[in-house]
Amino acid sequence: MALMAPAFALLTGCADTNLLPQTLTLVECRIPKLPTAAQCGTIEVPENRENPESRKITIAFAVLRASTLKPLPDPLFILAGGPGQAASYLGPFAAKLTDLRKSRDIVLVDQRGTGRSSPLTCGAFAFNSAAINKLDWDQSHKAADCVKELLAQGVDAAQYTTSEWVKDLNAVRLGLGYKKINLWGGSYGTRVAIEYARRYPDHVRSAILDGVVSPSMQIGLDVWQTRDVALSNIIDKCKTTRACQARHPDLGAALDTIKANLGVNGKEVVLNDPRTGQSQKHHLNFDHLINALQQLTYSPELSALLPEIIRRAADGDYGPLYASANQVTADLAKQMNIALYYSVTCSDDVLRMAPSKTAGPTTRIGSNALAQRTLAICESWPKGKIQNDAAQPLSSHLPTLILSGGLDPATPPSNGAEVARSLPSSRHIIARGYGHIVSSHACGPRLIAAFLDQPDFSKLPTACVDHFEKSIGPALWADNLGGQ
Repeated sequence: MALMAPAFALLTGCADTNLLPQTLTLVECRIPKLPTAAQCGTIEVPENRENPESRKITIAFAVLRASTLKPLPDPLFILAGGPGQAASYLGPFAAKLTDLRKSRDIVLVDQRGTGRSSPLTCGAFAFNSAAINKLDWDQSHKAADCVKELLAQGVDAAQYTTSEWVKDLNAVRLGLGYKKINLWGGSYGTRVAIEYARRYPDHVRSAILDGVVSPSMQIGLDVWQTRDVALSNIIDKCKTTRACQARHPDLGAALDTIKANLGVNGKEVVLNDPRTGQSQKHHLNFDHLINALQQLTYSPELSALLPEIIRRAADGDYGPLYASANQVTADLAKQMNIALYYSVTCSDDVLRMAPSKTAGPTTRIGSNALAQRTLAICESWPKGKIQNDAAQPLSSHLPTLILSGGLDPATPPSNGAEVARSLPSSRHIIARGYGHIVSSHACGPRLIAAFLDQPDFSKLPTACVDHFEKSIGPALWADNLGGQ
């Protein structure tokens, strides 16, 4: 977030009893992919709140002001996913919330360790525009080097947990002078929203949870099972779709062919860079390929191409997979802090893992090895403390709108249903034809604005709810350009 203008203090008056004195200084700034200026600031917090002598870190935030001189006193805080994504990269989503901004501010806070909030930086995980073109997402060989680098910098990676992030978030709320806030969480951000509502219930007016990471979910492990199921479902759907079945009679056998062709240790393949057209050599093994295929299931539009992508790979042409995978991961790689991902998941999830799960998940297509690598990284990654009840359901009457994509491979509707059971003042809307994260699509921004305007489910726009609940995903693409 580039700071653009001289600092000025925006001190909120206390005439409105729903506001507190604002103590943080804001400056005009720009955040990625947002065409208009925001107002940014920082707050300093201890890295380790239990050690008064620990170093201080900076938490950065951006405020998108409401388009009115008298905004309502309860803004919307947007909580990013990952874990590891900086909220400042969600400017394009915030820009869609025009109805909401007619009356409310929007606040984007970068989680500690991401974006401009004292990011966890190490050369091993540094962004490399060439490296993201490789189909190798195995981070195990880099993690040990990163731990050493962070220690050499004096960074206590064990302090970058959800519990500490929630405390940082509350410090920002207090500094900006808000008594109550509304929360929107996407993916991992839903876990943060749930945890914040658990720790600070008096300061939350309502919550929107999109793509739910339930308190019981172990991100670093469970996601491999659900992604495996999503890929398997696409293969099964091809069997029952006449055009797809005619073109791809046995995708399971095609995957077996790919596995045999790549061999136990993988092999060098020649691929054309979709941006430059230049040929490049990459080492590809079957685990890399499965991970790349699973990544495509996050988008229903890209997952519709999977039967043809698998067939082409079975014929030795990995170009379509390579190009599609880059489309999914290239921009996200810039937004994610991988070190923060491991600090959160290795603390939040692995420490509360049931002994029966430590052997890894049972998967149909074969992502067990990928899950095992995640577990192996956590054996040596520094781990922080978690609250004793962090894995328990949140029991609350907080008005909560829950959104799930019916085709979501990472946070399926069952996660939303699990959370809804202990939230009697909630409504769970399943967008049948959508994937991971619903809010930004179609009438999602209007639905959010209506809910925040009146957290009463009878006031939600019926046509919008019907659109999501009756939606269907795209048809599987049977061949290159053939008719369906």
